[in-house]
Amino acid sequence: MPPARRRGGKTAATRSTQPVLSFGAKSRVTKPSAAPSTPSEKTKAHEPLAATVSDTESPKETTEPNVTSPSQPHVAELAVRQQAKVETQQPLSEDDKKATKISQKQLQDYWKKEESKSRGPRVHHDDLSLEEKILRHFDLSSQYGPCIGIARIKRWRRAESLSLNPPIEVLSVLLKQDTATGQRAYIDELMS
Repeated sequence: MPPARRRGGKTAATRSTQPVLSFGAKSRVTKPSAAPSTPSEKTKAHEPLAATVSDTESPKETTEPNVTSPSQPHVAELAVRQQAKVETQQPLSEDDKKATKISQKQLQDYWKKEESKSRGPRVHHDDLSLEEKILRHFDLSSQYGPCIGIARIKRWRRAESLSLNPPIEVLSVLLKQDTATGQRAYIDELMS
């Protein structure tokens, strides 16, 4: 237990210049606040909000955020579609020609080999097509770089240009798919 503090009887040499903390009602110290202190200032701060809401509109309608309809694509989706469109309009390269020659049997063999590498059963893959399984596996493979905000085909080409050796089967699936759908990574859809 710490020694008891004596209030009186100290000499000038032993007295501390530091004030003693007091927890009484008179010694209340508060931080300065940014909130207005008088009621008239509070009402002045809220006047612009009150002026924007007319008598015919209810405040409930103005406080709800703008919700886009599900039929309109998200901004990120539009950017990815634009990237994919530019990538697919380029002339076919050697890799593209090899990828178009890959058969469905070769895709199945590739997927079986990838599944055998996994540690356990894949969850939530029962209702997915073979192509979607391959693309999701590519999306979640971090060795080919980030997948958010970039079209899958552009990501594949970037990984190829960096000599990361992405699977040619992924390019095959991407070239066979419709360009409007399937170009955005699954994780990108989840994050936005």
